[in-house]
Amino acid sequence: MSVSTCPSRSAPTGDEKNHEALDRGVQGRDAADRAIVLATQAGLPLVSDPWGAVGREVGMSGEAVLERMQAMQASGVIRRVAAVPNHYRLGYVANGMTVWDVDDAQIARLGREVAAIEGVSHCYRRPRHLPHWPYNLFAMLHGHSVDEVERQAAVLREHLGEACRDHRILYSSRILKKTGLRLSRRTGQA
Repeated sequence: MSVSTCPSRSAPTGDEKNHEALDRGVQGRDAADRAIVLATQAGLPLVSDPWGAVGREVGMSGEAVLERMQAMQASGVIRRVAAVPNHYRLGYVANGMTVWDVDDAQIARLGREVAAIEGVSHCYRRPRHLPHWPYNLFAMLHGHSVDEVERQAAVLREHLGEACRDHRILYSSRILKKTGLRLSRRTGQA
């Protein structure tokens, strides 16, 4: 498991406008904030005092690092600080993105409810791409087997009730490296 700090305006590689927006957001901060972002963008150290370890790297106290990161999170420069588990190492070898065609009038409420169900690690709304892709609610499930993921999906299906017209489970076929946008240490460019 690693601990990740996630810049708020991250975007797929090649999206120059979002790279520039993130860099402007960090550039608008002082040099100490930028040093903290650079020191943590690959994750926080897995030690008993991560704030202190980062502080030693950037030349300030752990308390100051924590305060500055909280301020950057409040201002939107950093979206979140979160643990990023390796599901495979934890034995969760079946990973299924469930996609649901849910009544638009109910999706906000149902999305919040689905996100709170045990076993759902990610849940979000996405636009439909008709006529080929009618799905507007996505929920990621992890299981020790495909059968376990399918049982979890059945719970979601029951919960969605008549608001759900269709669904699919899209299983992971390979592990992708999960990282956010990275800023260059040399040039200050994303």
